[in-house]
Amino acid sequence: MLPVALEKYLKELTEKRSLAPGSVATYRHHLEPWVAYLIEAYRQTPPEPGVNNLLLRRFLARRRGEGLSIRTLAGFISALAGWQRFLARDKKFNRYLCRLSRLKYTEKVPEFLSQRETSELFGVFKKNSYLTWRNFIMVSLFYLSGMRRAELAGLRLPDLDLKRHVASVIGKGNKVRVVPCGDSLAGDMQSYLEIRDDFLAGKNISDPHLFLNNRGGPLTVRSVDRIVKASCAPLGKRVTPHMLRHSFATHMLENGADILAIKEILGHSSLATTQKYTHISTERLKAVYKKSHPRA
Repeated sequence: MLPVALEKYLKELTEKRSLAPGSVATYRHHLEPWVAYLIEAYRQTPPEPGVNNLLLRRFLARRRGEGLSIRTLAGFISALAGWQRFLARDKKFNRYLCRLSRLKYTEKVPEFLSQRETSELFGVFKKNSYLTWRNFIMVSLFYLSGMRRAELAGLRLPDLDLKRHVASVIGKGNKVRVVPCGDSLAGDMQSYLEIRDDFLAGKNISDPHLFLNNRGGPLTVRSVDRIVKASCAPLGKRVTPHMLRHSFATHMLENGADILAIKEILGHSSLATTQKYTHISTERLKAVYKKSHPRA
C-alpha cells in the first residue's frame, strides 16, 4: 500500500507540480528507505500514530549512525512532510502519519573561487580540439551566467541569442529565464560553434544540443560534473559546476550588483536563498579585517 502511494506522490510531483527529474529523484532517495523501514517494522508492530513517532526517532538514529549529516536528515524531514500531506488526503493512511519536528543544522557556507583564482582558471585551457574547446566554453558559461548543471546540459542552439549575448534556460519547475553569456565570450563562442559544426560533419550526424559528447550526442548532468572537475584540475583544487555558480554570485555581489538582480539571474524563487551570498561577503570582510587591522 505505502509503496504504491509513494509512486503516486512522485508522479504528482512530476506532472502537477512540474518538479525537475533531479528533484523528484531526491524525494525518492529520501522517502524509499523510510517506506521500507516502516514496512519491516509493521511486521512486528501495528501502525499507530504513537508508534510511528517512536519509529521515526529510531529511523533517524539509524540513519545518523550510517553517517548521514543533520542537513541530509533535515532534507528527509522536509520531504516526509510533503508526502504526509499527500497521505492525509485519504483517511485510510492516517494510521501511517507521525508528528514531525524541524531539525536544526548549521548552514554550510558555499565554496567559491576568488576572483584571482577565476582569472588563473581560464589560463589552464588548451583549445586545440573540439573537446577542449567544449570544456572551455562550458566552464566559461557556468561562471559568466551562474546557470545550473541541468540547465547547461539542456542548452540547445536555438536557446542562444548571440547578438544580445544571452541564453534561455529551463530551470527548476520548468521555469524559463534569460541569463547573460558575457560579451567577452562572443568571439570564443563563434569559434566554438564553427569547430562544433566540423566535429559533427566528421561524424555525419546532427544534434541540436550546444554541448556534445565524443560520440556527438548530448551530455548527461553527471558528465557535465565530471568534465568540469577534470578540466579545472590543473588549477590545483577541486572545482565543480556549483562552485562556479557560487563564484558568479559572490563576485557579482562583491562588485556592487543588486541582490535582486542576482536572484533573478540565478533563478531563485526566494530572496532568502540568494542572501547567503551576503553572508559569504560579510565573512570575507571580517577575515580581511581580522588579518589586517592591528587591534582586530
